[in-house]
Amino acid sequence: MRYLTSILILSLFFFSCNSSAQKNKEAKKETFKVTKTDEEWKAQLSPAAYNVLRHEGTERAFTSELNDNHQKGTYVCAGCGTLVFESKHKFDSGTGWPSFDRAVKGNVAFSTDNKLGYTRTEEHCATCGGHLGHVFNDGPTETTGERHCINGVALKFIPKE
Repeated sequence: MRYLTSILILSLFFFSCNSSAQKNKEAKKETFKVTKTDEEWKAQLSPAAYNVLRHEGTERAFTSELNDNHQKGTYVCAGCGTLVFESKHKFDSGTGWPSFDRAVKGNVAFSTDNKLGYTRTEEHCATCGGHLGHVFNDGPTETTGERHCINGVALKFIPKE
């Protein structure tokens, strides 16, 4: 009897260690068209881009040269080159990060982020899963009302020819 009690206690302990946070993290793993090992991402990206794209970091406000970029062209994911934003949808939000009123449909995916104690909508590249930034509902009311607040280091700008 004592043996069975010990087995029961150990099995309860084992199953209780698999927390909902672990289950959510496992469920969050997605398969993307572009997948690389951590070492491959580190070799390809700058340390700042690696931190943002692969570890959901945030660059300091007003540090990206793309924040004040007013050229015509497109913005692609710095990780895989997928078109994610167009310059015609860029606006000055005054926040210190490149801001757009919309993303390229189908090329940006969205998820829920509660890391700061409140719910935000996170944006990531739909091709490689790289973290781009967050979308808020305080953008220009004359267009979409959305503000896609994007880390400039997560983007590469391609000027229009």
